[in-house]
Amino acid sequence: MNQALLFPEDFVAHDRVVLRGRRLAHIQSVLRLSAGDRLPVGRVNGLMGHGTVVRLTDTEAELMLTLSEPPPAAPPLTLILAMPRPKMFRRILQTSATLGIKDIWLINAYKVEKSFWQTPWLSDENLRDNLTLGLEQAKDTTMPDVHIRKLFKPFVEDELPALLRDKVALVAHPGTATPCPTHLNQPAALCVGPEGGFTPYEVGKLEEAGCQSVHLGPRILRVETAVPVLVSRLFDACL
Repeated sequence: MNQALLFPEDFVAHDRVVLRGRRLAHIQSVLRLSAGDRLPVGRVNGLMGHGTVVRLTDTEAELMLTLSEPPPAAPPLTLILAMPRPKMFRRILQTSATLGIKDIWLINAYKVEKSFWQTPWLSDENLRDNLTLGLEQAKDTTMPDVHIRKLFKPFVEDELPALLRDKVALVAHPGTATPCPTHLNQPAALCVGPEGGFTPYEVGKLEEAGCQSVHLGPRILRVETAVPVLVSRLFDACL
């Protein structure tokens, strides 16, 4: 936790918060802070700064806040991701938030097992918790938006073309002839398939919607590896 992310329910006054649970345990066991010590903090979707410990007990920590710094700029990227395996999903979600991705779309694909959509990690609470961990790692405060679309064809035909408007639209597809571009200076949308990739039919539908198929070279990467590699290639300044 490089920065404690603060939520509206943490505030007891405009410049004071009370922290419990995971963040309190981190303050006590990892940072080993005492009254008068400072730690980096940021208000969700707001400013960053520091909090000074004014009271610390076994059950809660009260901080007095000084917030004046804006969060870091985010890469202008929309990530369209075939729903990963639940074990991998948590890591990808945290990594995406750490990379600064603010617009995440989870979609279905032929090789996405139906059971993946039943994972408790898709609950609002678990989505927020994992995104929070990613933001705290990066010292960011802007919470990403996560959109869930469980039907591939209606999403690609009815929503995707508008989503891709005025963006460089790419689909990661090993074996295609075009390498992934680098150093973009304009908004982009990136589609990443499931383990095993999108089917030829799905790639064709994505291309019809406006995407260009690109590759990262001869190596086949896991989704959790491909996402940060692709983002760093497209927007190297974000890392």
